[in-house]
This record gives sequence, structure tokens and C-alpha cells, in this order.
Amino acid sequence: MERAWQELIDAVSGGEKRALGRLITRVENREPGWQDAMKALYPRTGTAPVVGITGPPGAGKSSLTNRIAAILLERGLRVGVIAVDPTSPFTGGALLGDRLRMRDVATDSRIFIRSMATRGTLGGLCQGARDVARILDAAGHQVVLIETVGVGQDEIEVVKAADLVVVVCVPGQGDGVQTLKAGIMEIADLFVVNKADREGADELVADIRSMLALTGDQNGEAPPVLETCALSGDGVDALVAALLERADRARPSGPRAETRVREEILTLIERELARVVRRRFGSDRRFDEAVKSVQSGENDPYSAAETVLETLRLAK
Repeated sequence: MERAWQELIDAVSGGEKRALGRLITRVENREPGWQDAMKALYPRTGTAPVVGITGPPGAGKSSLTNRIAAILLERGLRVGVIAVDPTSPFTGGALLGDRLRMRDVATDSRIFIRSMATRGTLGGLCQGARDVARILDAAGHQVVLIETVGVGQDEIEVVKAADLVVVVCVPGQGDGVQTLKAGIMEIADLFVVNKADREGADELVADIRSMLALTGDQNGEAPPVLETCALSGDGVDALVAALLERADRARPSGPRAETRVREEILTLIERELARVVRRRFGSDRRFDEAVKSVQSGENDPYSAAETVLETLRLAK
């Protein structure tokens, strides 16, 4: 491993926040040597539970994350936060506004908040969140929170990086059960009805429990459903206690952990193959000819892709 990477890792191990930010940026940008850096960090990871927090827009996820982080800090724990923000489809920029919402805890020396823009990616964002969570773990953070932008395919992908998934719901947004579709029921380890002081909170809790009664987990135990009010702090202490208790049981073992490892290895292989293909064929004359043949109608993109795969000896 290059000396510059090693010096950065040593600085992070010494608790330097600026070095931690630089290390994360270099790994996210996939600068040469990033894989060696992650290999060096990997043996130091596996201690901090990673908690994914997702739910529909307007559910108060950021405020709830802020409260959870504050309570963890009160308990003397070092906390890492990964806040995923949506990216503009036009400019590619992102607001990265969670630092504003989390200003109550952002100045504490024991917390590190990292914003990540989706940039229109799915698997790449998931792997990026895994990498950052591992770096925060290796840097000594005892709990890592991943807060996502809202319910959707991005979020289902991102929470694959988490040991424990919290789905936040909110009353008063129509049929609450609708927000639990599209795989959300399957990924949740714990449900939170936030803004529980609103009318309809009890009905939403009953709806969720009714659906869970039809499923349950592999041990026949349904995920708990808790009520909170992030603004006042009501119920958040009980939520943190449940998170820490269930995180102890969600250590890397069993079929779910095996599936996550398989998916991560495949994701890394896929991204590396894509990088190799783009490097080898992105400016290759044969690739240019294939593009022109498709444009002229002499060929189709499926056959052109097969030709590239055959060249790489990856065709079925």
C-alpha cells in the first residue's frame, strides 16, 4: 500500500477527523489504491452495529436520527452517521441538508456525519455506504446510523448495508399500509410510528401489527412497533434501547448475513467488470464501429453487447 494511504489510515486511527473525511472521499472517488486501503481496514471492522433508518418523505427521519444520535452520545458512545441525500437529475448536485437538521449534535467531537448523494446509482450507492460504514467502524465509532432519503428502490438497496433496519412511518398520509409495500415489510427489523401525537397514530400501529401478524420472522416473532415523537423526544429512549438490544442479536451470522456477503462480493465484481469494459472498449475502434452499426440499423445493441462479452470470453 502506498505511503500516502498508510499515513492517512494512521491519522484516522489517531482520531483525526479531517483525515477521516479525506480517507472517505478518496475511497468514494475510487482513487488508485482504495482497495488496498479497504483491505487494510477490514480486520479492524465488525464491531459497530450498522442501523439503517428509512421511510416515506416527511416521516421525520432526520429529526429522529438526530434524537437517536443524541441519546447514544449521552450513553457515552461514539456515533457515525451516513445521511443519504437525493441528487438533482439535472445538475447532479444535492442539498446535503442533514447537517442542518443535525446541528444539535454535529459539534460533538464523538460524532462524525457524512452526507452521500445518490447520484442516480443503486448498487453503487449500497457499496459506497458499506465502505463508509466500515471506515467509521475502523475509526472507533461504536454505532453507525444510515439515514436514507425515502422509500423506494434506492432505500431497499442501501439498507442492505445495515445490520438492523428501522422503517419509520407517519400517520396522516393516507393509507399507511401503502407505504409498507414494495419490499419494505421484508426488510424491516423494527417499525416506528413517528409523530405519534397526531390523530391516526393508533390506527396506523394497529394496521402494521395486523400485517406483521400474517408474516412474522423466521422464529415466528414479529418486529416490534414503537411510537415516537422526534420533536419532543417522547418514546425515543425506548427506541434506542430496542435498537441496541436487537443490534446485539443481529451480529454477522446466519442466512441473512451470508446473503449480504454474497451480494457484496457480486457487486464488487460487477463494478470492476464494468470499469474494465469501459476502459478497454470505451475508446476502442471496434466499439466505435459497433455503435455506428447500431445507429445505422445494420446491427442491434444486444448483438453488439454479445460481441463485447465474447471478446472478454464472458458470453454464455
